Amino acid sequence: MGRLVPAVTRALDILELFLDGDGTLSAPDIVRKLQLPRTTVHELVTTLAARSYIVQVPGQPGRYRLGVRPYQLGSRYAEQLDLAAEGQQVARTVAETCDETVHVAILEGTDVIYIAKVDSTHAVRMVSAAGRRLPAHCTSVGKMLLASLPDSELASRIPESGELPAMTPNSITDPAALRETLADIRRRGVAVENRESNTDVSCVAAPVRDRTGQVVAALSISVPMIRWSDDRRGELEQLAAKGAADLSERLGHRSVA
Repeated sequence: MGRLVPAVTRALDILELFLDGDGTLSAPDIVRKLQLPRTTVHELVTTLAARSYIVQVPGQPGRYRLGVRPYQLGSRYAEQLDLAAEGQQVARTVAETCDETVHVAILEGTDVIYIAKVDSTHAVRMVSAAGRRLPAHCTSVGKMLLASLPDSELASRIPESGELPAMTPNSITDPAALRETLADIRRRGVAVENRESNTDVSCVAAPVRDRTGQVVAALSISVPMIRWSDDRRGELEQLAAKGAADLSERLGHRSVA
């Protein structure tokens, strides 16, 4: 790996300061936050402004905000993103950590479609494939995605009455019970499937967000019941949440602390 260039590092440090607060900064703000000499900050700010990375805030002399150039770079990055490819890379990392099967799925109508999958190395593992479609309400990824919908959109996909199709005796078939489960998922931020699509498997899932904050997919970890326990469930929920956050970051999402 080559040597880091101090001037470039400092310029990037300045740009990253604009991610916090109200998005505007003055030169004295930068000097205070980065503990850099005033002359150095002045030169870097002048250079960044000349290249349209930052611009002066109208009506606020001496204050700056991000310019058009970072937006153009971010837009080009977003154009090159491939959710399935990025999901496959993150799923591989998560699977290597827990040695269980990891999926990334999207919602289409009332079904989920698996767009990425990495298998466990165990002899006993979940039989599935990318491209498979399952009823959303029977899976952890599907329930996570349904829970992320606005109420009006959820109402258009899930009926108020009647019976939902079942995949196992544990599947939720009552729309009212499903809505109660989805409300709990919204509160907790993770979804759990208790042998609802496969009598031998339980799963946990967490939401994946794009740069606008919208939930666009979910990442799940599927575990055969012989390796499932309440203690391990907590560990897997944390790991699924971290994996989903990592994938979200790849898609341009920035979490707010």
